[in-house]
Amino acid sequence: MIRDRGAGPTALAADGAELAAVSPRLRHRLRLDGIVRWALLGAFAAVFFPLFDMIYWVSVRAVPKFTLATFTEYQVGNAGGLAAMIEGTFVLIGLATAFATSIGLIAGIYTAEYAPPAVARIGRLAGNVLAGIPAIVIGYFGYFLFALYTGWGYTTLGGALTLSVLMVPFVYRTADLAFSSVPASQREAALALGARRHQYLRRLAWPIALPTVLTGVFLAMAIGLGETAPLVYTAGWSNTPWTGLFSPTSFLTGAIWLFYEQPPTLGALLTLAFQAAFLLIVIVVALNLGLQWLADRYRRRLRGLGA
Repeated sequence: MIRDRGAGPTALAADGAELAAVSPRLRHRLRLDGIVRWALLGAFAAVFFPLFDMIYWVSVRAVPKFTLATFTEYQVGNAGGLAAMIEGTFVLIGLATAFATSIGLIAGIYTAEYAPPAVARIGRLAGNVLAGIPAIVIGYFGYFLFALYTGWGYTTLGGALTLSVLMVPFVYRTADLAFSSVPASQREAALALGARRHQYLRRLAWPIALPTVLTGVFLAMAIGLGETAPLVYTAGWSNTPWTGLFSPTSFLTGAIWLFYEQPPTLGALLTLAFQAAFLLIVIVVALNLGLQWLADRYRRRLRGLGA
């Protein structure tokens, strides 16, 4: 006999066993549920074991050899540190994020709030297509446009603009999704009470959409941090400190690409490659943790539960 709702877990399990005993269909569903559960655990292990193994492989070759010179000295010949690469990476990703966020946010708000349905569909399709273009193609585009056509050559500005082309679709699609997900009832209520469209966007839609927008921005930053091809053809390479927007600059992914294939006799450069990879892992993990902390804190504040 089936027990009441106030019964404990043991009693409920007994009820399930009784039902399974009298129902072949339920027994089949329970077996299938167990198989799927173990299959998901196996898939999780299959995905994460190589990931953690790679992180361990990089860490044991990088962490013991970190010194203060790694962060403060510039790479000269077969020795030195990663100071120029770290500086160039933050400059490039900062400029690219500023460009991509500005363009992607404006485009997302336009297709979500202002564009006719046909134009919005075309914009979303273009965003999806652009997100699927290989990075090497964007690198060639940046090289022909910013290095050759403008006559700039290898510059920090050209590298940042090329990297922003890669990042824009991710910011745009999340911004479009964020503002499209604001309940229509809230939009209608705000406009019915006399609010103008820009007032509704600033005071109502923006606070609701902000966590999702931040997700898109941080995702674009993480993708940009891991790219090499768009920068090799546009930002060039320099072992010296960054001097301006129209000078070449170095970056951490370039250090991995250049130094990893060096012969064993140049062990210092190989160490720099592993240290650059480890720093990129740390930066990306920090970005994700920072995003989660900011988004959770903001959501609690939005519900009136935060400090």
